Amino acid sequence: MLKKVDSSQLKVGMYIHDLSCDWMTHPFVRNRFLISSGEEIRKILNAGIHDVVIDSDKGLDVEDAPTLAEAQAATEREIVEIVAKAPVQTRVSLGEEMQRAVQIRHQASTLVRTVMQDARLGKAIELDQVQPVVQNITESILRNPGALVGLLRIKTKDDYTFLHSVSVCTLLVAFCRSRNIPADITHQAGLGGLLHDTGKALVPDKILNKPGPLTDEEFAIIKKHPEDGYNILRQSPEIGPIPLDITLHHHERRDGSGYPSKQANDEISELAQMAAIVDVYDAITADRCYHKGMSAAAALRKIYEWSKFHFNPTYAQEFMRCVGIYPVGTMVLLESGRLGVVIEPHETNLLAPKVNVFFHTKKNVYIKPETVDLSRGVGFGGGDKIVGHESPSKWNVDPMRFLTVAV
Repeated sequence: MLKKVDSSQLKVGMYIHDLSCDWMTHPFVRNRFLISSGEEIRKILNAGIHDVVIDSDKGLDVEDAPTLAEAQAATEREIVEIVAKAPVQTRVSLGEEMQRAVQIRHQASTLVRTVMQDARLGKAIELDQVQPVVQNITESILRNPGALVGLLRIKTKDDYTFLHSVSVCTLLVAFCRSRNIPADITHQAGLGGLLHDTGKALVPDKILNKPGPLTDEEFAIIKKHPEDGYNILRQSPEIGPIPLDITLHHHERRDGSGYPSKQANDEISELAQMAAIVDVYDAITADRCYHKGMSAAAALRKIYEWSKFHFNPTYAQEFMRCVGIYPVGTMVLLESGRLGVVIEPHETNLLAPKVNVFFHTKKNVYIKPETVDLSRGVGFGGGDKIVGHESPSKWNVDPMRFLTVAV
């Protein structure tokens, strides 16, 4: 039986099923193993891992610990309460913005690729080329955040490093906007988001794209990238303090378990704390060569759980409201058995978005695409509800084909 336990309850002989942290922060080659020594427990605690999932069928039990399902259900209820009511503002429809978003995505990912190449060659970053891209991303978010955010949900292992930077920029701009942060500061935050991983240009590709967990030595090399990126950006005299701060400190954690400076609590700037949340969210929702991306709902559950120690709980909850449980581009299963892709959040109820349905799971066939407004009743374009997320690979479908189809 899978159970959620506090790390302080760990004993030799327990079987770790899940270390309950993002894949780039735990110090173990394996994510599942039998605890064989006190040193392994100390490594878990020193890594800032505060709770784990154990398998009581494979090792010692903690009798009064909640099952994983019970713990997840409790967290889910709290998240729904936090996220359900959140205002959404758009100026244009998804369809209107999508074509521009496709161009911006390509422009931005090409730029990040160029920045990385220049960094490898020891060249200073040319900010006059970066600034317009950040401005284009910001304007797209102001028109309709769902278009670019939805497009950036799709990444491949070949373009992950570049599109991750574009995603962090996009999500951080949206996050700043949702918190009413002034436009000039939002722009600087976006600049930091786009450039935050510049230091990874100096990480060997065999480590950066390794199809499995890192060794201690490889992890130590990865952990140098914030300082490397900071030093690269400092070569550009016009770079401001905000992008430098985000680049250097986006892996800090409020309990002091992060890197490179082990800053804690409010030693970490507001924007660096926001960037840390965005960075982790995008990383754990993306498919990588060594793990399958989580759904938005599962990722928000992790962010919420980790906010007890790693993130500012207020910022975490505000980010959850910003992105919502069902972001544009999410594939969902409806009560009727139909699959659909979320195309537009409801203005006030994020649990009832507009969905383009295109596939029937009970009949295992594509159906004529149509838009269903889940906030409406039967006979008014609605009459259905979401029962959960679905993986496109499970059904071998491409939901992005139906992102802007509306009949």
